[in-house]
Amino acid sequence: KIDKYDYANWQKLRKTKSKYQLKIRNIRYDYLQKVTTELVKSYDVIVIEDLKVKNLLGNHKLAHNIANASWGMFRRLLAYKCEWYGKKLIVVKPQYTSRICSECGKKNPRFAHMKTRDWLAIREWDCPYCHAH
Repeated sequence: KIDKYDYANWQKLRKTKSKYQLKIRNIRYDYLQKVTTELVKSYDVIVIEDLKVKNLLGNHKLAHNIANASWGMFRRLLAYKCEWYGKKLIVVKPQYTSRICSECGKKNPRFAHMKTRDWLAIREWDCPYCHAH
């Protein structure tokens, strides 16, 4: 009787797959190292949003792509390189970042009644307090 799964071939395929996964992991890690080093060398202050990657991975349609982007590793590398080169890394909470004026820091009351999808569509606005664009 022939076994449904040929164990020796399955083991070979498993090793081949792990070899390619390691290669992809190394390529991704090398890219992140280069990008973060370039950012840290080019800018004295870097501001990033505090993304909750674990929550984003809950979206089954985007989880694979988000995991491949390695946002968590990107942030860790950026943090230690900023400390190493003596640069400043500012992590901003994501709440209301699109609704707050970049000049005076006040929330725009025009967005208070809007749903998230509506105010995210607005890319430019004038502050009612300091009149900054």
